[in-house]
Amino acid sequence: TGSTRAGREVSASAAPTLKRVSLEMGGKGANIIFDDVIGDDGDMSDFQSAVEEGVYDAMNNSGQTCNAPTRLLVPEEHWQYALDVARDAALATEVASSHDEGDHIGPVVSLAQYERVQRYIRLGIEEGATLIAGGPGKPIAPDDDPDLQRTYDSGYYVRPTLFANCTKTMTVWREEIFGPVLCVTPYRTEDEAVGLANDTPYGLTNYVHTYDETRRRRLARKLRSGMVVFNGVGQAPNAPFGGVGQSGNSREGGVWGLEDYCVAKSVSGMNTK
Repeated sequence: TGSTRAGREVSASAAPTLKRVSLEMGGKGANIIFDDVIGDDGDMSDFQSAVEEGVYDAMNNSGQTCNAPTRLLVPEEHWQYALDVARDAALATEVASSHDEGDHIGPVVSLAQYERVQRYIRLGIEEGATLIAGGPGKPIAPDDDPDLQRTYDSGYYVRPTLFANCTKTMTVWREEIFGPVLCVTPYRTEDEAVGLANDTPYGLTNYVHTYDETRRRRLARKLRSGMVVFNGVGQAPNAPFGGVGQSGNSREGGVWGLEDYCVAKSVSGMNTK
């Protein structure tokens, strides 16, 4: 388990002796929210919750999760509403020490990772994405909380960052950042949303919010990833975990995880004299 770069290096090291390698690597998951989660009476509560959960899942663990849904796709007709909800959720994401109890995110793992995330945030701005929340640098604590500011200054804390109007050619849209950075963009049709989701070298997990069972079955086939999560329902125990493309070539969990460590053997003539 590790980055795609690490997976390539491990594979290269194993190649001379033809060792089998089990790889579970990075991802750039899409999170597609469809307007059929809006009530017939116009109730937006489920749609709002889906957007808020999408922001939370992207920021969770300070974004250092291989299957984080870091590309949020929302219907164009509800674009501004979704963007407002996402902005508020990003701004409400608290940052504090990992030693403190509470519902907040902590620092990223190292100075090297902090600088990497900062580089991506600056690239997003330079390439024309609209910065909606967060941005470069460390978080800024309230004036009446100097202790929190000292915590920020002494660690590798990143501001929860939200980019809008991201195109599929932008670096922040295409590459795994591994930090609390979320990109959101609108789509017009289901086919466009699927195309955007699949337009990535990765293929670990994609997420979909829809109450249409026929659409769920259709998208389960169309989305190019090792895992698809509908409506926030987690995987069953012993379900296979793993991806395709630059996200890996094997599975963890259940019988599939065991099979990676086995080799089929053909035996004949056991019942002969």
